[in-house]
Amino acid sequence: MLLGFDFGTRRIGVAVGQRITGTARPLLTIRVAQDRPDWEAIGALMAQWQPEAVVVGLPLNMDGSEQVITARARRFSRQLNGRFGLPVHLMDERLSTREAARRLEEDGRPVTHLDPHAAAVILESWLNANA
Repeated sequence: MLLGFDFGTRRIGVAVGQRITGTARPLLTIRVAQDRPDWEAIGALMAQWQPEAVVVGLPLNMDGSEQVITARARRFSRQLNGRFGLPVHLMDERLSTREAARRLEEDGRPVTHLDPHAAAVILESWLNANA
């Protein structure tokens, strides 16, 4: 069992996935207030799901260069590792939100609350790349 995070400065999408099937599903959105993730909510998720590792989306520009938020996502991943002692893997998240929206549209569902859906796309991408 793994947890995936779509890091953002206002919201963090969370998904859960498993290596056996290589699939992930959206869970929820965690709020970020004053540049601080809700660590209590993240701790509750860790206790509930007891993941073997976590995957954090790494925001990059389309040309692969880093952007301002990239450093913040890296810091968040280091904080996850430090707080919970789990392996943290970074995964290129380019176009994950667009893919999440496409999947929702394809399923005839409203294209809202994309963060957990983008986290599922990121986690599935990592699972597929590391199968």
